[in-house]
Amino acid sequence: MLMTTNEPVSTGDLAGREAAALYRLMTWLSPAFPVGGFSYSSGIEWAVEAGDIIDTATLSDWLDAMLGDGSGLCDAIFLVHAYRAAEAGEEASLREVAELAAAFVPSRERQLETTSQGRAFIDIARAAWDADGLDAMVAGCGAPLVYPVAVGVVAATHGVPLAPTLHAFLHALVSNWISAASRLIPLGQTDSQRVLARLEAVVAATASRALNATLDDLGSATFRADLASLRHETQYTRLFRS
Repeated sequence: MLMTTNEPVSTGDLAGREAAALYRLMTWLSPAFPVGGFSYSSGIEWAVEAGDIIDTATLSDWLDAMLGDGSGLCDAIFLVHAYRAAEAGEEASLREVAELAAAFVPSRERQLETTSQGRAFIDIARAAWDADGLDAMVAGCGAPLVYPVAVGVVAATHGVPLAPTLHAFLHALVSNWISAASRLIPLGQTDSQRVLARLEAVVAATASRALNATLDDLGSATFRADLASLRHETQYTRLFRS
C-alpha cells in the first residue's frame, strides 16, 4: 500500500509515495494502457453521422453534457463508491456498487464497452501491478466489473488517493471521447487540445460533485447521447464498436 499508514512519515517518504501514486495513475490511465479504449466512441460516431457533432463547438457542448449530466458523472460516482468500499474492505457494499454499475448502462454496446475495458484493466493490473487484497476484492464483486469500478478497486488496493484517481479517470475518459471525434469529424490535433482545455472546468466540477454524491444521486439527463449509443448498433458503416 502506498498511502495508508499510521506510522509517522518523513517528507522524503511522502514525496516518494506521491511519486509512486502519480506514476501508477499515469500508467493505468494512459492511452498506452491496453484496455482497448480506442475501439469505442460511446455513441459519438452516430452523433457525427446524424449531424449533432460537426465542429469543436458542437463537440464541446456534447461532451460537456456527457460529463456533467450523463455517463461521465455516473461513472465518477461509481468509481468513488467502489474505491471507498474496497478501501474499507466492505465486500457487501462493493458488490452492491458493482451490480448497480453493471445494470446502469443504457445500451448493449455501452455494456460491451465498459465491461470489456473493466475486465482488461483488472487482468493487466493483476499481471503487472498486483497488490495484496486485489483478488479478494474482485472475487467479492460477483458481477462483471465495469471500467470505473475496476479503476476504483485497483486504486484503492494500491493506496493511490481517491481525488487524483478520479481526476485522472475523468481526464482519460474525455480524452478518449475527443480522440474518437478527431477521427470522425475530423479534428486536427490543435483543435482537439482546445476542446480538452475547454472541458477542464467541467472535469473538475464533475469530480467535485461525485466526491460528495451518494448512490441516490445517480441519474442521467443525456437522452440524445443514450439514443446515439442505441442507434449505433444498427448504423450502416462503423469505425467503432460503440
